[in-house]
Amino acid sequence: MKKPRILVVGSANMDIVFSMPRIPNKGESIIAEKYSYVPGGKGANAATAVARIGGDAVFCARIGNDEAGKKLLEAYAREKIVVRYIKTDKVAQTGLAAVLLEDDGTNRIVVYPNANLNLEVEDVENAFLCYPDAVLMQFETNAESVAAATEFAAKQNIPVIIDAGPVEKDFPYELLKNVTIISPNEVETAQITGINPTNADMCLQACMRLQSMTKAKYVVLKLSDRGCFAFDGKNVEYMPSHYVNAKDTTAAGDAFTAALTVEYLKTKNLSRACKYANVAGALAVTKFGAMSSLPTEAELDNFVLANKIKL
Repeated sequence: MKKPRILVVGSANMDIVFSMPRIPNKGESIIAEKYSYVPGGKGANAATAVARIGGDAVFCARIGNDEAGKKLLEAYAREKIVVRYIKTDKVAQTGLAAVLLEDDGTNRIVVYPNANLNLEVEDVENAFLCYPDAVLMQFETNAESVAAATEFAAKQNIPVIIDAGPVEKDFPYELLKNVTIISPNEVETAQITGINPTNADMCLQACMRLQSMTKAKYVVLKLSDRGCFAFDGKNVEYMPSHYVNAKDTTAAGDAFTAALTVEYLKTKNLSRACKYANVAGALAVTKFGAMSSLPTEAELDNFVLANKIKL
């Protein structure tokens, strides 16, 4: 079977990760156990995950003309990501994210987008010359590039999958076109819809609100260690998560949405794609870092077999 070619339009960051027993309280200083620089950014994470789990990943992004940008390009080359549509910005530096990682695997992330915000509609239009089978996006760039990508995808009649984070106030959801799947996590769901998806009824209400706002064909809520909740406009399905020893939740959502995209393109079966994505999200939290934690296709298949998971 031909690899699905997925155009990822999104962010490229260098992450600085501080490992600590707990997050400091207001006014408190705390000594970190260690720190490290690792490639990150929701767009880069998604592109890497796509490449590792059997997709042909094409990445459209902006980086700075700096050491961080050079190291990111080297990392993408190792992952066999197509980088011809990554543009080096003449003014802004490469995006930076500070990740505060607690011992129990939970994290808090502060992002300074820098060059990511300078992604232009022309950059996105050029990237569609790769003739992708789908486009996968997040909200870490700017609203103009995201909206434009949905329009270009509509012209090529290809699916649009949106990982709806991070949430920006007053984002113009009405400008989105041709959205096939929109997938926020539980925090993003509450921020976008005003509905906290704490139970099945609230999940359904949130899905209906999201579908009304974005005209998406499908809504898939990422519910962290509870699994995911899918809505196709008529029917709902809840798919539980898998128990693993969590070390770092960074990029778990990116792994989930990338796997969801690849499997949906291969099978056109939303339920199967969600179950496969649950496995990807679970495996991502068992390793430290962002890109470094993303599972391979072999790891996913082995986990499915070992745990007798029915997709």
